[in-house]
Amino acid sequence: MSRRVKKPLRPAGDRPKGARPYRGSKAERPAHRPGGKPPARFSASAPRAPKPAPYVPEPEKIVAEPPPLPTKVQTVVVTADENNMRVDRFLEARFPGLSFSHIQRIVRKGELRVNGKRADSKDRIEEGQSIRIPPLKLDTPKVGGTLSEAATKTLQALKDMILFEDADVMVLNKPAGLAVQGGSGITRNVDDMLEVMRDAKGQKPRLVHRLDRETSGCLLIAKTRFAATALTGSFRHRSARKIYWAMVAGVPKPKQGRISTYLAKEESEDDTIMRIAKHGDEGASHAVTYYAVVETSAQKLAWVSLKPVTGRTHQLRAHMAHIDHAIVGDPKYFNKENWDLPGGIQNRLHLLARRIVIPHPRGGVIDATAPLPPHMLQSWNLLGLEADRFDPIENAPEE
Repeated sequence: MSRRVKKPLRPAGDRPKGARPYRGSKAERPAHRPGGKPPARFSASAPRAPKPAPYVPEPEKIVAEPPPLPTKVQTVVVTADENNMRVDRFLEARFPGLSFSHIQRIVRKGELRVNGKRADSKDRIEEGQSIRIPPLKLDTPKVGGTLSEAATKTLQALKDMILFEDADVMVLNKPAGLAVQGGSGITRNVDDMLEVMRDAKGQKPRLVHRLDRETSGCLLIAKTRFAATALTGSFRHRSARKIYWAMVAGVPKPKQGRISTYLAKEESEDDTIMRIAKHGDEGASHAVTYYAVVETSAQKLAWVSLKPVTGRTHQLRAHMAHIDHAIVGDPKYFNKENWDLPGGIQNRLHLLARRIVIPHPRGGVIDATAPLPPHMLQSWNLLGLEADRFDPIENAPEE
């Protein structure tokens, strides 16, 4: 992705349906039409923004590992930073060494209690609540020196996904259709695949964040408990910058904007979706997304760049549907009637976790970029969109 020097754009007044423009002075606003040549400040001759300092290993720096997991029952109090977190994510944040399956097991058995009551893994906790935590342990490493044929194939599949790797961290290019974690009807997922990468101490790489099953792109993995703790903290304190690319129906107006709503989970027997909620609604969480139109195909489709400030479930998908520009191929939120896909474009979710920039646990910055997945690349080529164009949302505001 090419980058240019550009002043951060500032939010202006609210607009209907949750979107509001963020623009600089008149001199800062792009004057070209969609499909036309970009102005000089976006051209190849424009000065480039300095790249973040790359990660430089510091072999002499000794960093202590987090204390071992508790071996006795303990009671902890929910802090302000942990307010409104899901129970399972609270456990992951407090104890990065735990596997997803172990978390689900202790919650399902009722061993974890919130204010003395059983809790579901999806329940939200509140500041000041008392959490009873049972004895915890890391999964026992599997015995055996050689991998089976199936495990060898899994290991190779993971290696083929790697965008960045060092002793502490991996960034994977997760393909569309591969689930990040297990669940009903899911037979293959990244969390289970990581079992084949346990080290000599039995430590398994850990998920630090998640992507929806049909979303492709940058997925951050911690290879050590120390890295898991540091990276989880970076997400909690919003030190990570994430940029997504999507193709949406129609062309959003204004072409750069801010979407700010409350989202709440709505569950039924067949499905779970995020609905637009009001402040104070049960389970409602504030969600903020910046978007910018990069290029258009007539008025039928738009390539947009998305920057989530918060990290709610299905946030980008729900927000784009909310402003009436749902993401193409979204089976849950595409709500346009009598709308047909242009010929040759696959009816699959056109959403890519394009880039992640996050402080490295031992200094420097991790900056990884994922390519368009095959079905999106096909759409870009069919529409004549240039994937190497300047990304106007790169310097969007952080709040």
